[in-house]
Amino acid sequence: MILPHGALVVVADGSNLHLFMNKAVEPEIELVPFSHPAILPSNAGSGLRHHSESSNPDAHRKAEDGFAAAIAGQLNRMALDGAIDRIFVVADPRTLGELRKHFHAALRSRIVGELSKDLTGHSSHDIALAVRKA
Repeated sequence: MILPHGALVVVADGSNLHLFMNKAVEPEIELVPFSHPAILPSNAGSGLRHHSESSNPDAHRKAEDGFAAAIAGQLNRMALDGAIDRIFVVADPRTLGELRKHFHAALRSRIVGELSKDLTGHSSHDIALAVRKA
C-alpha cells in the first residue's frame, strides 16, 4: 500500500497504543512517533456492558474492550477537530473489531487502510514494512 504523506498510523492492542506520522513522500514510508494524550478506559465501551459468563469470561477482556473504546473516542475527537486527515489502523483482530464498533463516520471517512495484526511490540521500521505489504 502507498501510505499518504502525513497519514496517522495507529498501532494498538487491548492495552497499548502507539501513534506514528508518515513523514516520507509517497511512495516511501517513514514513521515517526506522534505524541498523544494518555488513554484512560473511562469510555464505557461495549465490552464494559457484558456480564461475566462463559462467553465473556473475565474482567481483563472487559478492560481491553474499554481501552479500545477509549482509543476510538480519542481518534474520533481528533477527526472531528480536523487534527487528522488520513489514518491507517493496525490492531490485533479482537481490538480492531472493537475499535470499528466505536468509529464515528467522520473518522471512518478518513481511514485509508487497516491491518488486522498485533504489531505493538515491533519497531517503526517493521510496522512500515507491514503497512507497505498491506
